[in-house]
Amino acid sequence: MRKLFLFITLILAMLLGGCASVPMNIAPEQTLVEVKPNESQVVFFRSSFFGSAIGSSIYEIKGEDAQFLGVLNNGKKIAVKTSTGKHLFMVVSEAADFMNADLAGGKTYYAIVTPRMGAWKARFSMWPVSTDAASEYNTTDGKLEKWMTDTSLVTTSDAARAWYQKNRESVDSKMREYLPVWNQKSAGDMEKRTLKPEDGM
Repeated sequence: MRKLFLFITLILAMLLGGCASVPMNIAPEQTLVEVKPNESQVVFFRSSFFGSAIGSSIYEIKGEDAQFLGVLNNGKKIAVKTSTGKHLFMVVSEAADFMNADLAGGKTYYAIVTPRMGAWKARFSMWPVSTDAASEYNTTDGKLEKWMTDTSLVTTSDAARAWYQKNRESVDSKMREYLPVWNQKSAGDMEKRTLKPEDGM
């Protein structure tokens, strides 16, 4: 019954407008490339029924700025090459949520973006895929391979860049609103929401 209610709420939200996903370019080569020893790669992906018609946008926070990485739609993945060391990533929809990362060189990391119901449309959270079998999302239970098979690799499109320029002020506003909430999380919560060096493959 609860799932039916969430589904009906989501459909009504989409009918109210503004919820269509923004198209990205399908990458001509779907195989993830290996990274150099002095860089890291994070693959963000979505695989879920709820929130399937709603796009979530992905960013890396650098200082006080949000660097746009692309729009992540259902059944898609984005591979982001970046530097080693500590990073802060953000996903934005109705609200903003975050994920820490401490990345080792020459490694590829994975992060799943999952929907949760907001006031009028789905909000999204970002979770590390850990090598720890006790984690909800991990590399040891065989699901990661299926997720990678079931998702298409995309790259940023002109439509996505135009969407970001149009919505940049809203994105920055959500970052400023929700980042202080993120920073107040407990050490235990932060631990669960951090990609660690050993999570790389």
